[in-house]
Amino acid sequence: MTRVRIIDRARRDQLGEGPLWSPGTQSLFWVDILGQRLNRLSLGDGAVEEWSVPEMIGWVIERRERPGFIAGLQSGFAELSLDPLRVNPIVAPERGMPDNRMNDAKADAAGRIWAGTMPVTADRPDGAFYRLDPDRSVTRVDSGYRIANGPAIAPEGDWIYHTDSGLGLIYRFPVDADGVLGKRELFVEFESGWGTPDGMTFDSDGGLWVACWGASRVLRFSPDGRPDEAIELPASQITSCAFAGDALDRMFVTSAADGVTEEHGGALFEVEAGRRGFAPHKYAG
Repeated sequence: MTRVRIIDRARRDQLGEGPLWSPGTQSLFWVDILGQRLNRLSLGDGAVEEWSVPEMIGWVIERRERPGFIAGLQSGFAELSLDPLRVNPIVAPERGMPDNRMNDAKADAAGRIWAGTMPVTADRPDGAFYRLDPDRSVTRVDSGYRIANGPAIAPEGDWIYHTDSGLGLIYRFPVDADGVLGKRELFVEFESGWGTPDGMTFDSDGGLWVACWGASRVLRFSPDGRPDEAIELPASQITSCAFAGDALDRMFVTSAADGVTEEHGGALFEVEAGRRGFAPHKYAG
C-alpha cells in the first residue's frame, strides 16, 4: 500500500468525523455530521454502507454489554441500533440550548463516555465537556468551548486530552478512578502553519496523533508535546483519525468537503502510520 490510500465509495462526507474501529464486526464506523449519516466500511471486502439519521450526529460508541451504540446527536445522547435503524433518546444535557450540538467523544476503560458540545455556528464559547456514566447520569466537567473536539484517553487512563479547536489549544486533565477531573492544563498550543487541532488518538508508544483542519495532515506529538511525525494528505480539512484492523496497525483518517471544491475533500483515507493503536473502549451502560 502507498502511504495514503483513498477509500473507494459513492459519495464524500460534508463533515466526516468520529472514526471507530469495531473488532466484533471487523468494520470501521464513522459519521457525516452535516450529512446526517452513519457510515460503515467492512475491512474484509471493502464494502461501504450508510444509514441516514434524523439529526446531526457527531459520533457513535459501541456498548459493552449489549449490541448497538450510544450516539451523540444534536439533541443529546441516544441509543442507536442498526438493521433496522432505531434511535432512542437517553438524555439531553443542553435541552435549553437548541443551537448547540454534540461534536466528538470517546469512552474510557471504566465504560464512561466523555463528550463535547459546541454551537452549530462555532462562533461563541457556549460549548461544554460532559461525562456520561454507566448509570446514564450526566456531569458537566468543563465549559467555555467554541469547538469542543477530539477527546483522547491516555494509554494508562490517568489523563484525558480535550481540544478547543476555536482557540487552537489542546488541553489535558488528570483523572482519578471515579472519573473526577483535576485542574485543566495546556498541553499544546498550535503554531501558525499547523492548522487547527481536531480529532485525536493515541498510539501504543504514547504518541498523540492529531488531525489538522486546514493543514492537509495528521501530526504526531510525543508525550512531552513536541511534534515529531507528520503525514500529508490530499485534502485540506482533516477531521479525525483512528487505528483499526486486527493488529491495530491501519490508520483511517476522515475529512470534510463542506466549503471547499478540492477533489478529495470529504474522502476517507487509509494511511501507513508505521504505528499501532489501541482497541477502543465501550460504554458500560
